[in-house]
Amino acid sequence: MVGAGFAGVECVRRLERKLAPDEADVTLVTPFSYQLYLPLLPQVASGVLTPQSIAVSLRRSRRYRTRIIPGGAIGVDLKSKVCVIRTITEQIVNEPYDYIVLAPGSITRTFDIPGLTDHAFGMKTLAEAAYVRDHVISQLDLADASDDPAERASRLQFVVVGGGYAGTETAACLQRLTHAAVKRYPRIDPSLIKWHLIDIAPKLMPELGDKLGRSAQEILRRRGIEISLGVSLEKAAANEVTFTDGRVVPTRTLIWTAGVAASPLMSTLGAETVRGRLAVTAEMNLPGNDGVFALGDAAAVPDKAKGDEAAVCPPTAQHAMRQGKHVADNVIATLRGRPLEPYVHKDLGLVVDLGGTDAVSKPLGIELRGLPAQAVARGYHWSALRTNVAKARVLTNWTLNALAGDDFVRTGFQARKPATLKDFEYTDAYLTPEQVREQVEAAPKREL
Repeated sequence: MVGAGFAGVECVRRLERKLAPDEADVTLVTPFSYQLYLPLLPQVASGVLTPQSIAVSLRRSRRYRTRIIPGGAIGVDLKSKVCVIRTITEQIVNEPYDYIVLAPGSITRTFDIPGLTDHAFGMKTLAEAAYVRDHVISQLDLADASDDPAERASRLQFVVVGGGYAGTETAACLQRLTHAAVKRYPRIDPSLIKWHLIDIAPKLMPELGDKLGRSAQEILRRRGIEISLGVSLEKAAANEVTFTDGRVVPTRTLIWTAGVAASPLMSTLGAETVRGRLAVTAEMNLPGNDGVFALGDAAAVPDKAKGDEAAVCPPTAQHAMRQGKHVADNVIATLRGRPLEPYVHKDLGLVVDLGGTDAVSKPLGIELRGLPAQAVARGYHWSALRTNVAKARVLTNWTLNALAGDDFVRTGFQARKPATLKDFEYTDAYLTPEQVREQVEAAPKREL
């Protein structure tokens, strides 16, 4: 099993429950032995939740018997049935398999924009969320200490690129953080703090529909967030960014959330892909390779519920979780010589938490705003957390934040080290299909 996201963990846990101890050995390849609840990352960045509350340990219970290899898969040789792994100690090993389930997830989608990967921050990992929080608070500290108007202006303007769920929630949650924090900085004029949310699309979160999308825009604009649609980033520098409409905004904070791309691992297989996602059947197995399954963000799983032959499941948590369970059942069916079942799931709706009492949600097609939408959004996230310990931590954090607010503490996390997109994505770690073949042929198959 490759990947410990929603899809990977659901698959592993179901395999553990349904397989007899002597029926199969289960191995999980992941750089971190926890499952990250990605939809709540903006709340970690804004201090509403602690990092530990959304990182669910995979080693907490003793009843699990999966062997965890701490590292990342950087190539797969389908012919030799070998997964090439780079461990956290930088050792490259060949791990043989009989059946492999690929759920490596996605990476931040970037474009060839000058200065982007050198100066933009991401919102895809726990470390990035923690770093962004420290960075935003430090901008207030440095602006308060500065007597240079130009420096103050650049430190008090913040730019978020990406009008999807991640970008919208990130801008909304962090704007609330700075709005509350600036009251503790008497030397800073609150009107100098400006948040910009830009997206090349003509609508904000178009999946919500026109009415809810407009409601979300109204909420954000009422808070003072400047929303620019049909606009993207032309270039980025250390202390300013240039938009495609010609505007130049002085800023030290550029957060890039403009979509995701499938893990580069999928290109190492030498198999057909659809926009980078591995092309699989509705049963989520790779055509011509009975022991290879793929799911989640990195696989183009046909969306049978839509009735469109060309439709594929969107890269959302609800699909990933259900696909994980379904793939586990299909792996077991393969082991036991039973037929595979196609994956079919109708989308249950969308939730967007804008912080405080603001939210827009569309459960089962019902449009909600305000407190009802907030209750649905947080109720959905709370119920989706895998353990009772995680649920207790998140609920406690929400309650404490609602009653006591934030302490605006920055930890100094990587204070003197770069933490931009290029420092977290590791996209240069993957091998080409030719390099995978050379690695497999050069080294004997062995276990860690």
